[in-house]
Formats: sequence, structure tokens, C-alpha cells
Amino acid sequence: MSGPRGGYPSDLTDEQWALVEPLLPPARVGPKGGRREKHPRRRIVDAIFYVVRTGCAWRQLPKDFAPWPTVYWYFTWWHDDGTVERIHDALRGRVREADGRNAEPSAGLVDSQSVRTADTVPAVSRGFDAGKRVKGRKRLIVTDTLGLLLTVHVVAANIQDRDGAKRSLLWTRLDHPGVKKIWADQGFAGRLVDWTATILGRELEIVHKAPDQRGFQVQPKRWAVERTFSWMNAHRRLARDYETSPARSETMIRWAMIGIMVRRLTRGSPAIRSGSRPLIRVGPDEDTVRA
Repeated sequence: MSGPRGGYPSDLTDEQWALVEPLLPPARVGPKGGRREKHPRRRIVDAIFYVVRTGCAWRQLPKDFAPWPTVYWYFTWWHDDGTVERIHDALRGRVREADGRNAEPSAGLVDSQSVRTADTVPAVSRGFDAGKRVKGRKRLIVTDTLGLLLTVHVVAANIQDRDGAKRSLLWTRLDHPGVKKIWADQGFAGRLVDWTATILGRELEIVHKAPDQRGFQVQPKRWAVERTFSWMNAHRRLARDYETSPARSETMIRWAMIGIMVRRLTRGSPAIRSGSRPLIRVGPDEDTVRA
């Protein structure tokens, strides 16, 4: 049921599954051995990727997957025991090594993204970002210079960047002590720069726009973290925040990045966009065309 043989585009190929399967925890069994798991792990993982990629509700999972309560149980189990983080971090190291880098980075990038939330999201975990005029949550991420995720922290959208980023920078300092320098935009300027240097012993450099800049321009260093947000937005489950818990939102983001990394490790060549497709007239009516 992998993508090339049929099934769904979000399904893992055999090569991609070979990367993920060894990183999953062993099956839960009773003291006397218990019974075998009823549903293949691969179909459970494919179902999670289907939700992340398509944005469907858990209850709307197609019937050829395991029952949605079973899939959701695995999702919460692997969230609670840290499996998702371990898979993500292991694959990130492999991607970096495949790119000729050390498994652990020495520099990073920090940025934020405000997204709207569904009505099911508790009001206590959302707010209003007056600058971007978004009512919802804010994602604060730290990436390496390849755009691969190091830490993610989801907060209410009314939290200022310079305040919300403290936790993300602290996690980066603890989990990735080799990161000595981090680049950020002007929204993180001010007291956060001094706090990072004094408390964390790390350098936070603010990348300023050119004084004469008009419109959008790619910013040096920071473009990689902006690209990471575009990678995330390609997953419909992340186009809006549907999770009742901010921690579950962070796990959804990690699943999206896991899918990106396994494709990157197995594609064999740089990704190429298909480009525009010309319209071809297919009938006597001039308005009848197809791509």
C-alpha cells in the first residue's frame, strides 16, 4: 500500500518505512507474551501521515486504515513516551550527515509564526497577535542552517516574540549545546539579546532589513527558517491549529518534519518543481481545456 504501488500519496515507500520502523518502540505485550498487535505498524504510521498531510479529522480517516481510535491511541502513546521526538532527532542527524555536516549543528535560526485556531481549541491557550492581526496560537521554532527543526514551542498568539522565544532558546541550549550563535529578525531585538548572552552564554544576532528596502526581499541567513514555515504550511493539518493541547500541536509539527526528512533521505536527487503546465484544448468549445 505504499505510494508508488497504489494507496495514498502520503503513504511511506518501502525505503522510507525502513528508516522509520527501527526507531519505533517494541510492541506492548502482557507478562505472558500477550497477543500480537492487530494492525500493522506501517498502516498506523501511514494513517498519521494522512491526517497531517490532508488535514482531515481523526474520525474521517478512510476505512482502509486501522479504526481511528486505534490510530489516535498510537499517536498519543508515541507523543507521551517521547517516541516522536526520538524519531525526529535521529532522522535530522542523518539528513545533516548526508549533506556533509556534523550530526549536531553549531548555529541556528529562530522565528515565529502566528496561525488561526479551530473553535475546538480552548480559549486559555490562544490569544490575539495585534501585529499580524491573527487570533490563535504562535509557533516559535529554532532550526539549523539547513532549515531542519531543533526545537518548537507553541504558545498563545498574544505572547511577544522576545518573551516566548526564551523557552525555545533554553531548550536549544540544553538539547544542542554545540549551537553557539543564533540569528533572528528585529522582532526578537532588545532585552532578549542580553538575556541570551547573560543567561545562556550564546550569541543572538539580529538581522536587520536594509534601510531602503521596499517590499519583500530574502534576508541573509534567515531565509532558511522562513522556508521551514513554508514546508510546514504545505501540510493542511498545520495550516490552522486544530489541537486541543499546544504540546500536541508541537507533535504534529514534528510528524510533518519527519515526513519531509524521510523523503529527503530517499529521493536520491535534489527536488525539482514540476513547473507550469500548458492548457490543451480538448473539445470544439474553446472554453473546454485541461492542464
